[in-house]
Amino acid sequence: RVFVDGFAHSDGLARLVAVDHRGPVESPDAEFPLYATTGRVLAHYQSGAQTRLVGELMAAAPEAYVEIHPDTAARASLVDGGLAWVVSRRGRVRARVRCVGSMRLDVVFVPFHFPGEGRANLLTNPALDPTSRMPEFKVCAVRVEPDQSGEPSAGRTS
Repeated sequence: RVFVDGFAHSDGLARLVAVDHRGPVESPDAEFPLYATTGRVLAHYQSGAQTRLVGELMAAAPEAYVEIHPDTAARASLVDGGLAWVVSRRGRVRARVRCVGSMRLDVVFVPFHFPGEGRANLLTNPALDPTSRMPEFKVCAVRVEPDQSGEPSAGRTS
């Protein structure tokens, strides 16, 4: 409700600026063939520092995960419920695999609410948009690999 009475200009009107669409700085290639996108889940807010302290919310989303199309998972030797590494040019994230048939074959989703090895920002691209100067945290090129360690995920509570 900040702008109910107008905008901070002498005439009270907003100033809109049209910009041309520009795709992500980084595109998939042979080494990193998938797009990773990061985002929120219903149970957690921002970094999860507060919501991960609430038992009911942790029960709903206890650990980092990667949503991936079942065919893409199979090609990478990943199994639903298993652990995987999501790897970019900048780092890697350890996450539980969730096979989701509605995902695109070339996209994986990683929520950004988890600490440690599940920190989605270990993957993301710090490239800045030339107009807004906002970092490109929502998309980057990745590959997925099975986690061969056999150890449970760091945040797992069950």
